[in-house]
Amino acid sequence: MLDFRKRQAKDAPLRTKTNSIPTEDTLFTQITLQSLDQAMDASCSFPIRIIRAIVDSPIVPTTFPPTLKARTTMSAILVLVGIFSSITDANAATNWVNKYVTPYSQDVNFKYIAVGNEILPGDNEAQYILSVMTNIQNVISSANLQIKVSTAIDSTLITNPYPPNDGVFTNDAEQYIRPILNLLMKNGAPLLANVYPYFAYAGDQQNNIPLSYALFTQQGTNSVGYQNLFDAMLDSIYAALEKVEASNLQIVVSESGWPSEGGIGATIDNAATYYANLISHASGGTGTPKRPGVSIETYLFAIFDENQKQGAETERHFGLFSPDKTPKYQLNFN
Repeated sequence: MLDFRKRQAKDAPLRTKTNSIPTEDTLFTQITLQSLDQAMDASCSFPIRIIRAIVDSPIVPTTFPPTLKARTTMSAILVLVGIFSSITDANAATNWVNKYVTPYSQDVNFKYIAVGNEILPGDNEAQYILSVMTNIQNVISSANLQIKVSTAIDSTLITNPYPPNDGVFTNDAEQYIRPILNLLMKNGAPLLANVYPYFAYAGDQQNNIPLSYALFTQQGTNSVGYQNLFDAMLDSIYAALEKVEASNLQIVVSESGWPSEGGIGATIDNAATYYANLISHASGGTGTPKRPGVSIETYLFAIFDENQKQGAETERHFGLFSPDKTPKYQLNFN
């Protein structure tokens, strides 16, 4: 049995997004607000239109940087991570939105507010996610702002991921995620999911996953009808959603990437191949076997290598740019 699950770091930093809908902007960037100017400078060779900004506590930032404020056509996605307990109160949520969203809504088109990144059912933060999502969405809706509130999960919430149709939420995950899914369906918001074929490939000790399958370069489909691991992992989440009466939910892939060094299969060539093929696949409109012809909204992880990041060596090498802002790959986002 193949196990696609891999626990990721919760503090997701910089990621870039390619959109499969050609009428929208083709490249999105996630950045911390403190790194905004640096990221926008480094990525000037790409058609950046949307900034994804992490707010690492309910009282950060004090103001948006001038760079963001000055771009009147800028769109943004706020990712709220860290301390949630202080905005479980409806009044606190109102104050938060009024302070960090409403004043900028005329200049910045906020697309999503993501409450939490890869929160597990046993995490202390899990008890707050639903109430914070509810409170913030209520305030957003009352203000007639066209912003969807969601949260990002990872593949550790799914068991029996292969074949993809067998995917199901773990027992603990189902109890945690059901009310969140109900809220998303009520508000027409997508579920965010982090999908990493690299970690499934690198962690495959029995060599069941060919490198070509992980890199989108396999010729033809396998015995269960899949040409690539990304689609299989994504469809295992769709299968899990079907089993909890949430089959109509859209999944937005909020993280996906491949490291350029530091681990098994982590090379510049493999990373370039993965990113290029993922961009082509997401923008091609073919969808997945379970969702054929459905666009795959996908965020690449990440803009910069993080040479001071803790953890495995691979975690430092997911960037499209080196820390000195030198591009590592020549990618086409059009």
